[in-house]
Amino acid sequence: MDAQMKKGVLEMCILFKLKDEPLYGYELMKSIRQAFPDVYEGSVYTILRRLNATGYTSVTMKESPSGPARKYYGITEAGRVYLNRMLEEWRAMVDAVRSLGIDSPTLRKG
Repeated sequence: MDAQMKKGVLEMCILFKLKDEPLYGYELMKSIRQAFPDVYEGSVYTILRRLNATGYTSVTMKESPSGPARKYYGITEAGRVYLNRMLEEWRAMVDAVRSLGIDSPTLRKG
């Protein structure tokens, strides 16, 4: 997948994972890598820093039962608005691709 496209998809996936509850970086990174095993760990943290700098996430430090305090990321209201816009664009793109017949059974691997 093209690097720019992957970056946008990862950004959307990270915000989506944060929509229900705050998560700490390592927990979030493990979840993302289940879907995208080739994603470099540093990429997830770079995206998290950028989302925080733009105000789409907030950071809270919480005590950890084992070790130092953890940095938890949560989605802000601005982040929810941004995520909803991204999801609308994603759905529109998927629908457009499907309309070309790219989702047909003859094109699937197997």
